[in-house]
Amino acid sequence: MPKTLLGRSLLIIVMPLVLLQLVSGVIFYETHWDTIALRLARSVAGDIGGVIDLISDKPDAKSKTQVFTIAADKFNLNMEFRAGALMSPGNKGKNGLMEKMLTHAMNDYVQKPFTIDTISKKRYVIIEVQLLSGVLITIAPKKRLFSSTAIVFVLWMVGTSLILFTIAMFFMRNQVRPIRRLAIAAENFGKGRDVSSFKPEGASEVRQAATAFLAMRDRITRQIRQRTDMLAGVSHDLRTPLTRMRLEIEMLNDATGAKHLKTDITEMEHMLEGYLAFARGEGTEQPRQTDLTSIVDGVVAQARRNGGEIDYHSEDSFELPLRQNAFKRSIANLIDNASRFAEHISIRIGLRDDAIEIIIDDDGPGISEEHRDDVFKPFFRIEGSRNQGTGGIGLGMTIARDVIRSHGGELQLSTSPIGGLRVLIRLPI
Repeated sequence: MPKTLLGRSLLIIVMPLVLLQLVSGVIFYETHWDTIALRLARSVAGDIGGVIDLISDKPDAKSKTQVFTIAADKFNLNMEFRAGALMSPGNKGKNGLMEKMLTHAMNDYVQKPFTIDTISKKRYVIIEVQLLSGVLITIAPKKRLFSSTAIVFVLWMVGTSLILFTIAMFFMRNQVRPIRRLAIAAENFGKGRDVSSFKPEGASEVRQAATAFLAMRDRITRQIRQRTDMLAGVSHDLRTPLTRMRLEIEMLNDATGAKHLKTDITEMEHMLEGYLAFARGEGTEQPRQTDLTSIVDGVVAQARRNGGEIDYHSEDSFELPLRQNAFKRSIANLIDNASRFAEHISIRIGLRDDAIEIIIDDDGPGISEEHRDDVFKPFFRIEGSRNQGTGGIGLGMTIARDVIRSHGGELQLSTSPIGGLRVLIRLPI
């Protein structure tokens, strides 16, 4: 079965058409063609039988010549009588419908020994009839035994079928095009690309689906914007009292507990930055055509300046629509996580099938299989603490996967060949 809607629709149209043509063909060949072929054969056999009766009544040569002349003029049959001769042994032909019908007619109308030769002459049939005094040879044109309406009928069937199929394909493509555009728009929206130019078109059902898609797009966009604004507003509101608290603590100088309070405030500010980063990952940044390799180059260079040992290689320069800041943040989170727990990191970028793959391998302790799904949950940390010394606030992997998915990609975790964690990112082209 075809996999596309266009193919299946055409199949639904073509199959009844083919069945109709087959039924029509069978009925035609079983009735019309057989009947016409038999009637034509009987006409030729009847003419030959009539000539035999005439030359039997008038056996002299002059009478035979007159009869043969009339047969040539009126019946389009070239006839010759060979006195004392014997007919050729056996029939010569393909034993097709014409031969079968002519044999049947000769048995009915002539009732004498005969042979039929349909291959010696391309456009003629040679019929030999054995009489008592010799052999009557008749050369009849095949057009008297074959109806051209069969070929015309077949040509009309095939021709009209091709015309109807072409028209159906043209109209079905126009019907399928709005569905394909809706699918492309949904895919682009899933990748975070702009679909503002998409408009409902096509049949009423397709328009209804397109309108529902646009409503869904607006709801999702509105919810993301509200979530971003809420987190940004909460973070902004919290920064004001935190700033006042920091100023008041600075005025305490070295009072008891001031150092610990400064540490707590710093941690709270760091958490607020994490919340904002998480919100901005789903924010309003628009994708632009960007060199992915240059972004990773910059993140790797920064990680090396911070002391990370990174083996980095990219097969080529890859450009695709990206939210530059969000994507850079997600790659930085992944490389920072690897740098925090591993001594050696390997990064590879290449094109595989229809997607760009970014592979980050490290030789750290890795993540057990039962925790690989949990690390993508907001604020989840394997060690179960909120100590920043052991690594962030539990939003790094969440932000990374959220950003990658907003680009239509996927982020997967597995065991690295060098012993630690492997992070595989696939971004569709």
